[in-house]
Amino acid sequence: MIAHTDIPDDDQTPLPRYYECPDTYHPAPDDPPAVFLAGGITGVENWQKPATAALADFNVIVLNPRRRHFPIDDPGQTSIQIQWEHRCLHLPSVLTMFWFPPGGVQPIAMFELGAALDNPARRLVVGADPDYPRVEDVRWQTRLARPDTTVFSTLTETLAATQAQLSQHRNG
Repeated sequence: MIAHTDIPDDDQTPLPRYYECPDTYHPAPDDPPAVFLAGGITGVENWQKPATAALADFNVIVLNPRRRHFPIDDPGQTSIQIQWEHRCLHLPSVLTMFWFPPGGVQPIAMFELGAALDNPARRLVVGADPDYPRVEDVRWQTRLARPDTTVFSTLTETLAATQAQLSQHRNG
């Protein structure tokens, strides 16, 4: 098991534990809450870096599917990536934070959102930039599956809601 203690790209803000694909996280009973950073990767800004930094003040485990160095020329990495994400998304008690930034459509992230919305046990926070090409799909799918769930319009709001859920989990 490889557990990173620093935010990717040599930022020196420490985290309790940070895992990115393909690092394997094995939950332990005394672990702090885990947050999976779900959403766009391909062709969009690295929103996971500021999200990880925003979570640095919380005692959390960050599960980040965006790799610092994805070996794009290795076709076997696709299955490793998808299996890693699937496993993390199905870990019990993980808080899944979805962010859909402007740029590409992100069909895998949309698929993962649909699966998460249909699992009432899955704790999640959802955000979509108003310039995300399928923002109305995100809003409608969320509204239909979970009418009490807000779809936030900025990464800042989405992170604030994630932090609020983490605080509630810690105090509840």
